[in-house]
Amino acid sequence: MTKDFYSAVEARRSVYQIGNEPVISDERLQEIINHAVMNAPSAFNSQSSRVVVLLGDNHKKLWDITKETLRKITEPDKFSSTEAKMNAFGSGYGTLLIFEDDAVIEALQKQYASYKDAFPLFSYQSSGMLQYVLWTALEHEGYGATLQHYNPLIDEEIKAEWNLPDSWKLLAQMPFGKPLSEPAEKQQQPIEERVLIVK
Repeated sequence: MTKDFYSAVEARRSVYQIGNEPVISDERLQEIINHAVMNAPSAFNSQSSRVVVLLGDNHKKLWDITKETLRKITEPDKFSSTEAKMNAFGSGYGTLLIFEDDAVIEALQKQYASYKDAFPLFSYQSSGMLQYVLWTALEHEGYGATLQHYNPLIDEEIKAEWNLPDSWKLLAQMPFGKPLSEPAEKQQQPIEERVLIVK
């Protein structure tokens, strides 16, 4: 562990105002995403996480889909704030769609029947670790990001739009871009209430 690691952990925050100017090359972006996916841990080495990287018009299309989906279920007089939020996400550089492959989970449930009920939980834990690594890596490279959850409302249209396998279960969306504002101050509970050391 180095000081750079601790600094990246501390600096990773929700950044909602993002721009579409690239901070690093797309080649470097792919390199850090590949590194995260290859090295994030997973139970039984299941490697069940999947990531779709949407850039350019595909990124904007995602947030247009989400906006129109939400328009259908939101009262018109309350939609303006939702629309503004979708436009803000769409103004970024890209979005990571983060999935778990249910086919992998189901195969493990058959192979290890005694852990059958635990594998979905293991899957979510693996995805959470990957999401954290991705988010921290993006921040470390200079991007701001947030973690969003408009699934399952947008799942079917996303799978159809980008021809994704039915077994892929969408868990999160991570819009990212050049930070245009500082994150809000984070309120911290006393650490003594959150960590117990037993010797």
